[in-house]
Amino acid sequence: MLDVYVDADACPVKEEIYRVARRYQLNVILVANSWMRIPDSGWLHLIVVESKELNAVDDWIAEHIGAGDIAITGDIPLASRCLENGARAIGLTGRPFTPDNIGEALATRQLLSQLRDQGIMMGGPAPFAKKDRSRFLQALDETVQAIKRERQ
Repeated sequence: MLDVYVDADACPVKEEIYRVARRYQLNVILVANSWMRIPDSGWLHLIVVESKELNAVDDWIAEHIGAGDIAITGDIPLASRCLENGARAIGLTGRPFTPDNIGEALATRQLLSQLRDQGIMMGGPAPFAKKDRSRFLQALDETVQAIKRERQ
């Protein structure tokens, strides 16, 4: 069965994930640093990673995700690790991470981090917008359909 792993602590698209998961009868595993309220459902699971380590949630997801699963994350290094495991990865704004674009995404992340560290550039990503939510929903739906076609 196709599982959706969600880097859940700051995920703004949980409702969209639930909607797609209900439609396709998918398991959703929300992985977080602390407990959060989730709908009561047999296909929805919350994993609380109780660790003081900075990347404990990322490590848990990377260790459990497999080929044919989907990772939902805004963390580019985690997306890269999931791709290495044969999974698909989608950013919070609907950008699919692929083996073809993950290197560029990692390099851009590193460059922007250096520019912020040097004070040349301030701020972070643009605020999450309604169009981001729509683009995410479409990307997740398309990814699920593509995986299902490949499995036939």
